[in-house]
Amino acid sequence: MNSAERFLQDFHQRRPGTTPPAFAGLSLAGRGSSYDILAATLDPLPPDAQVLDLGCGDGFLLEQLARRYPTARLLGVDMSATELQAAHTRLAGRALLLNERAQSLSLASASVDAVLSHLALMLMSDIEQVLQEVHRVLVPGGRLSMVVGREFLLGELGQHYLHAFRAAARRDGLAPLPLVDPRAQSQEGWRQLLGRHFKSLHFEALDLPWTPTFEALWDALGDTYDLDRLTPANQAQIKNQLHHSTRHLQRADGTLPTGWGLWLIQARAA
Repeated sequence: MNSAERFLQDFHQRRPGTTPPAFAGLSLAGRGSSYDILAATLDPLPPDAQVLDLGCGDGFLLEQLARRYPTARLLGVDMSATELQAAHTRLAGRALLLNERAQSLSLASASVDAVLSHLALMLMSDIEQVLQEVHRVLVPGGRLSMVVGREFLLGELGQHYLHAFRAAARRDGLAPLPLVDPRAQSQEGWRQLLGRHFKSLHFEALDLPWTPTFEALWDALGDTYDLDRLTPANQAQIKNQLHHSTRHLQRADGTLPTGWGLWLIQARAA
């Protein structure tokens, strides 16, 4: 386990269930949230298909899948025991939950019809090994569908945040913490990662609009990995700096225009 993985383990031990509140309420017209869009990639799903949620967290996506596909056999894998405790409570036995690393799955080869992952696979260390394991457990031609990050805070607001965070990181002397493999930050990089084991790659850019007030923005940012690494004093300083630098963006109703840039990536096991 490297330093990035240890940080993620500790973060989710302390703060389980942070992702669904940030994304479940954001939607694209006629398609729903990023969770809904991801689940819809399974249509049509044969009865009794076995579906794995990789990095299932507190089970939010699995709960969506259980409602949408009541006859599916659902599996969830996560390295955080705390997240899985929340998932057990949420799902009440509807899914088999496994506390293990995606780099070494206990599932049998060719035992899963589809693998989904929502804002998790891109954070996994040794990502090539993860994708090799995904390919191993998928049936030939099985589906891999994932939502991954593309751009953090869209528009001008994102630039102001990046500038403020970089200054804060310098003040705290933060050491680099590569949470995401550089190849997982571009479409070409994903094509390289997936090309060995997968075919029929399809990419769709999803821009989820978000118009929070400044306080709602700051509350959401408080649940991100970046701010979690800063000292409380530095968090207060970056808040003041960001508030000042984004005042001109504030609309008459007090909201700020921004959003989240995501990729929806679909592929088939070769």
